[in-house]
Amino acid sequence: MLVVGAGPAGSAAARVLAQAGRDVLLVDQAGFPRDKVCGDALIPDAHRVLERLGLLDRVLAEALRVPAVRMRGPRGGEVAVPGRLAVLPRRRLDALLAGAAVEAGARLATPWRFVGTLEHGSRVVGARLAARDGRPAAVEARWTLLATGARPQALRDAGLAAARGPSGVSMRAYLHHPEALARWPMPSMFWHGALRPGYGWVFPGPGGVFNLGVYVTGRDAAGGARGALPSLHRLFERFVALHPPVRALVDGGRWLGPFKGAPLRCSLRGAEAGRPGLWPIGEAAGSSYLLSGEGIGKALETGLLAAEALLADGAAALALPPPGGAAGAADAAAERRRAAAWAALAPHYRAYERGDLANRQPWLIDVLAWAVRRRPARLDTLAAILDERHVPQARPGPALLARLLLGRR
Repeated sequence: MLVVGAGPAGSAAARVLAQAGRDVLLVDQAGFPRDKVCGDALIPDAHRVLERLGLLDRVLAEALRVPAVRMRGPRGGEVAVPGRLAVLPRRRLDALLAGAAVEAGARLATPWRFVGTLEHGSRVVGARLAARDGRPAAVEARWTLLATGARPQALRDAGLAAARGPSGVSMRAYLHHPEALARWPMPSMFWHGALRPGYGWVFPGPGGVFNLGVYVTGRDAAGGARGALPSLHRLFERFVALHPPVRALVDGGRWLGPFKGAPLRCSLRGAEAGRPGLWPIGEAAGSSYLLSGEGIGKALETGLLAAEALLADGAAALALPPPGGAAGAADAAAERRRAAAWAALAPHYRAYERGDLANRQPWLIDVLAWAVRRRPARLDTLAAILDERHVPQARPGPALLARLLLGRR
């Protein structure tokens, strides 16, 4: 088994496969520890998958646990949604996850970049890789899982890229300000008309290091482009100028490095579902949520689900060469299981697609805060949505506003 990309999705898949006794090679184009542009928040779905992987306690021992996530609208309305939440920089999280895959028996090789597929007939039977110095390598594998993130080059090289750009883009930097932790006890997200179509964030992390950034969506829920994206640096300047507490945090802290940006792929769109012998997982498959851009939990989950789909009837254990016969039947059965697993995730993605309207109509956050003040029990519903125990069906907009004004849940 070959897993290309040792982020959350790839490392989760590698750990599950290795624990089941499969021979797993996990490769990444960078050595560890390595950085990744992200908000670093671990929401409840990430906690659940980490628990299934046997890694939750290990991760939480290094993360900053937080009681809720705060949402603030343009007119100052605020709501703090409680849940199982934590923050851990991806530099440390990814190293922990990759190490856990190795601990389970996977072999980790870096730095190796994905160049293209090896094929036998119509089936992918491994990958062509390149070292940093250009030295090539060919790795044969019964299955290849592509966990290369949102950047499109690897998807194009694998023949999986759909004809569309990223779902959105984000930019973040780290700020050291330990004295401010008492004033920022939870991750905070700020919506405003000047930040459309997106929001700004301040996430406190371990050691008094804050993750600050901005996120904007570039596509609507149907996949249509929204025009040119604004400059993220200019958007961050607006964010700081709009909110005096953020300005004070920035002025009192020390930047630990430059801002870094990255594309995001959301709602399981932007890539073909796969080819015989090859599946994308994680953000290569579009695992992030459109409303928030959060993707760690669903990246972990797609990696785990893909591994389980391969292990269910031994499809991952069949020997090369693959086409036809028992191998072909096993491929088809594994693909049916993967497709069913992705379909089970779809309602959660649709809920976050509906919520994405707030990125273009930020006044909805103020309405939400007003509705919670008017009926505090609604906070339980929001917590259930965050925890994925409840999937909202109503689309934000006039219909939802009317329901709130009439006092209905």
